[in-house]
Amino acid sequence: MRRFFISGLLVAGLVVLVGVGFLAWIGPRGGLTPVSPASSNARDIQQVYVFIGAFASAIFLVVTVPLALFTIRFRRGRRERSVEGPQIRGHTRLELTWTAIPVLILVVIAVFTFWKLDGIRNPAPAAAAGDELVVRVEGRQFYWRFLYPNGAVSYDTIRLPVDRVARLEVTSPGWDVIHSFWVPALGGKVDAIPGMARELKLHPTRTGSFEGKCTELCGIQHGAMLFTAEVLPEDEFDSWLAGATEQEGLGEQIFNSVCAKCHFAAPEYAPNIAGNPALQDAAQVEDIVRNGFRRMPPVGRDWTAAEVDALVEYLGGQGGG
Repeated sequence: MRRFFISGLLVAGLVVLVGVGFLAWIGPRGGLTPVSPASSNARDIQQVYVFIGAFASAIFLVVTVPLALFTIRFRRGRRERSVEGPQIRGHTRLELTWTAIPVLILVVIAVFTFWKLDGIRNPAPAAAAGDELVVRVEGRQFYWRFLYPNGAVSYDTIRLPVDRVARLEVTSPGWDVIHSFWVPALGGKVDAIPGMARELKLHPTRTGSFEGKCTELCGIQHGAMLFTAEVLPEDEFDSWLAGATEQEGLGEQIFNSVCAKCHFAAPEYAPNIAGNPALQDAAQVEDIVRNGFRRMPPVGRDWTAAEVDALVEYLGGQGGG
């Protein structure tokens, strides 16, 4: 009776442990899974995650529970240490069975994963190709630059319309390093490789602001390469895109996304430039951002004249601070 009671408690504990862990996978707080999906890509990724997680949980119980019971049932007890246990001969049918079952499980997982993979890579295939929004995504030390078809540009904030496929052309300048673009709630992750454009399609299904980050260790201030993905209603996005070409507030956006990350947050790497008279010299500012200075990389080597002018104008309005 005592043996049965201990075995029952052990089995119950394992079931509760695995159950709580699995609920954490699929629960509203995310647990070990990606955050709550906000795109069809992320939804498919989560379904694959949960599908494989269910098999993993079942296999854990099938292996661990019998192991625990056998440990209790066939423990040494009062037998001498030199006494051998019962010698059990092989069972061909049983061995074939426990070889075939894992193979079948792997086949099922592979079929389900490849079935979902097309939707992850090419979301909403019914959408017309002409409806896709193309955005150029540039990963740079130490910020993200987003360029839209009409010439609009934004830093560290990418805006996308809901229920519309966005085709992101992710890259990095040839003189920069490798970065990696990832918005967990929107699913998918792709490296930004210098001189090479890689494609990532996203199909946002709900509005909101979602955190993004660089997932490739890209050097000093890698942890500051955070950005925001804002998914807007279609009409609100169109209104923003039309007005974004006016570049209002662009200088402040560039300063906060590019300059402040080092010059005010990493004193061991970059000096504090508050009040520096060089900021009032437009030619010197342009030379530094386009060509770099000492350890500072050329953060704005191929910026447009409008971007450089916006930064210079903002710095001039700050009185050198």
